[in-house]
Amino acid sequence: MAMTLPSWSSACKVTRTSSSRRVISRDIARQHSTRRMSTVTADAPPTPSGNLPLSGVRVLELGQLIAGPFCGQLLGHFGADVIKVEPPSTGDPLRVWRELDIDGTSPWFRSLARNKKSIAIDLRKQEGREIVKRLAVRSDVIVENFKPGTLEKWGLGPQELHKENPSLIFTRVSGYGQTGPWASRPGYASVCEAESGFRFINGQPDPNTGLLSGPPIRPNISLGDSVAGLHAAFGTVLALLSKQKKASRGEQGGETVDVSIMESMLNLMEGIIPEYDRKGKVRGPSGSSVTGIVPTNAYPCLPLPSTPTSPTYIIIGANGDTLYARLMHAIGREDLIGASYAQNHHRVARQGEIEEAISAWTSQRQVEEVLTILEGAGIPVGRVVGVKEIVEGAQVKARGAVEDVEVGRDGEGWKVKMPRVFPVLEGCDTKTRWAGPDLGAHTDEILGELGLNVESIIRLREEGVIG
Repeated sequence: MAMTLPSWSSACKVTRTSSSRRVISRDIARQHSTRRMSTVTADAPPTPSGNLPLSGVRVLELGQLIAGPFCGQLLGHFGADVIKVEPPSTGDPLRVWRELDIDGTSPWFRSLARNKKSIAIDLRKQEGREIVKRLAVRSDVIVENFKPGTLEKWGLGPQELHKENPSLIFTRVSGYGQTGPWASRPGYASVCEAESGFRFINGQPDPNTGLLSGPPIRPNISLGDSVAGLHAAFGTVLALLSKQKKASRGEQGGETVDVSIMESMLNLMEGIIPEYDRKGKVRGPSGSSVTGIVPTNAYPCLPLPSTPTSPTYIIIGANGDTLYARLMHAIGREDLIGASYAQNHHRVARQGEIEEAISAWTSQRQVEEVLTILEGAGIPVGRVVGVKEIVEGAQVKARGAVEDVEVGRDGEGWKVKMPRVFPVLEGCDTKTRWAGPDLGAHTDEILGELGLNVESIIRLREEGVIG
C-alpha cells in the first residue's frame, strides 16, 4: 500500500536520516560487470530529505521531456521520493537535447531529473507493465504526460490501479485535458501556447489595427510545458491535502489531477477574457511594453565597449503615480508632470510622448549611469542581462540562487551549475541532493525492494524488459 503521508505542519522542523532503505546485494554489480559504469551512485543520497515537507510521499514519474518531469522535479526537490521510469535503450529524449556534456548527456537533463531515481523499463512489454503496476501499488502519486488514453491502453489507468491502491493520485498532463473534442490531439507546448491566445499577444502590433503585425514572438524556452508542470505540482499537493482530510475521516479515494497545457497558459491571461466579455476589447501584442500600463518598457542605453554595435537595454517600471512623478524629476522632464499625467489612464493616452522622453534620456547615457540615477530616485529599474551576468550577479550569489551540483562519484566527476528550486521555505534545506542519474542507475535497487531476486533481474535484462 501507499506510504502514510507526513505531518506537514512540522515537516520543516525535524531532520531525520532514513535507515529503512533496502539496497540490493553487491552480487548484482559483479554479475552485471558488462553494464556501463554509472556516473551517479545509487547509494543513499548525500543529504537527508526527512526535513522537507513532502518527505515520505512516493511519486512514480512516467512522463518524459518537460511538463511531467518538471512537476516531478518540484515534488522531488521538496522531499518526495521520485522514481522515474524510462525506456531501456534511449531513456528520456531530454537526455540528448541541446548541449551535451563530456559524457554525452544533456546538462539540462541532469538539472530537470535531479533528486530522482531512474529505473529503465520497457512499457511496451507486458512484464514491464506488470513491474510498473507493482510500483504504482506502493506509490502515493503517478505523474504522467502521455496522450490521453495511453495508460488505459496499457492497463495502468485509474480504473485499473485503483482496484489495488484506492488512494493513488493520478497527475495527468496533456495538451488539452483528459476530456473534450481535442483530448486526443498531440499536446505540444508551442501549439498549446498558440491555442491559449498567448502567442497572439506577443509580437509587434500593427499600427492601424493594433493586432499582430507579422508572426508572433516566441519566448526562447518551453514556457507552456513549465507552466503546466507548475500547475501539476500545485494540483498534486492539493490532492495530497485532500487525501489527508479523507484519511482523517476514515475514507479512501485517489483523485485525478487533470492538467492541460492550454488551460495552464489560459490561467496566465489576466483580464483578457473579462475585458473582451464586458467591453468587446480584443487585446493584441504590445512589443516590449504592456497594454494599458504606462510607463513600463525596455529603453536603450549607449552600447557597452564590449558590444559597440549593439545598444544595451534596461527595463523601467514606473507606472505607479508617485513613481512616475519621481521618474520625470530624475530625467529632467517636469513638464510631463501634472493633472494631464497624474493617473495611469491619463498616461496611457499620452504614451508616445512619455516613451519618447524616457528613451531620449536613456539613449544618451551608459547603463551604469542610468541605473545609479534611477535607483537613487527609488525607481524600479534593471538591466536586460544574459546568463553570464546572472551566474556572476551579486544578488544571485548572496541568495544561493545558483548551486554547483556534483555529477559522478566523489573525485571522479564534475560540477554543473543549476538554478535552485524555489520558493525558499524557512527551516528547510532544499539544496539539490543529487544530479539527474544515469539511465537505469537505480533499476537493481528498486527491483530488489520489490522482492525480485538476482536471477529474475538477470533474466528481465536479457529479455530487454529492463535496462
